Amino acid sequence: MLSVQEESGRRCACLKRRNRMLSTFHSRVRAVAVVGMAGVVAAIGAVTQHASAAEVAAPAAVGADARRVDIPRIASTIKPPAGSRPVGAYVVTRGTQTYTCAGGVFTGASVPEAQLIGTGGRVHHFKGPSWQSERDGSLITARKTAESPRAGTIPELLLNVDTHAGTGILSNVAYISRLLTSGGVAPVGACTDGATVAVPYGAVYVFWASKR
Repeated sequence: MLSVQEESGRRCACLKRRNRMLSTFHSRVRAVAVVGMAGVVAAIGAVTQHASAAEVAAPAAVGADARRVDIPRIASTIKPPAGSRPVGAYVVTRGTQTYTCAGGVFTGASVPEAQLIGTGGRVHHFKGPSWQSERDGSLITARKTAESPRAGTIPELLLNVDTHAGTGILSNVAYISRLLTSGGVAPVGACTDGATVAVPYGAVYVFWASKR
C-alpha cells in the first residue's frame, strides 16, 4: 500500500496532467473558433463584394401603380452600351411565349404576350415585339441584337429600340434587357403544322436610355 505522502504526490501529478490536457484542448478550441470565424467573415466579405460588383441601381418606383424591381446581374455579352442609364425595371406578372408548328415541330420565333409591373406602373408586352405603357400609352418596338443562353429556359437578351410612339415613360428608351428568364421554351416532339402552343414564362425587363 502507498503511504499518505506517496498517495498525495500521485494525486498532484494526475491533476497537473489533467490541467495540461485541458489547457491544450481549450487552446485548440480557441484556434478552431478563430479560424472558423475568419472563414465566415471572409465568406461574408466575398459575398458582399461579389454582390456589390453586380449591382446596378434600379430607378425609383413612381406612382401608386408602381413597384420597385431590382436589376439582376447582366452577362457581359448582353450589356447595353457604356453610359446607358436604367429608366425602368419591370417583372412579368403573367406571360406566355407562343410557338407555331412548322414542318412537324414547334420552331422559329415565339410571340410574347405578357403583363409587366414595375417602376413606371404597368406595361403590356406583345407581338412586335412591342411594349406599351398602360399609364400613358407610350409605345416602343425593338429587335434582338445579342443573347446569353440559360439552361432550361429562354435566353437573356439585349434589344435595340427601333420605333417610338406617343409621349411618356417609354419615350426615351433606347435599349431593353430581358433578364432572369424562366420557362418559355418551345415544346419538343411532333406536332401538326399550323398548331400553336402558349408556354408560360417569367423575366425581368430593364429599359435603358442612351448616354446623355
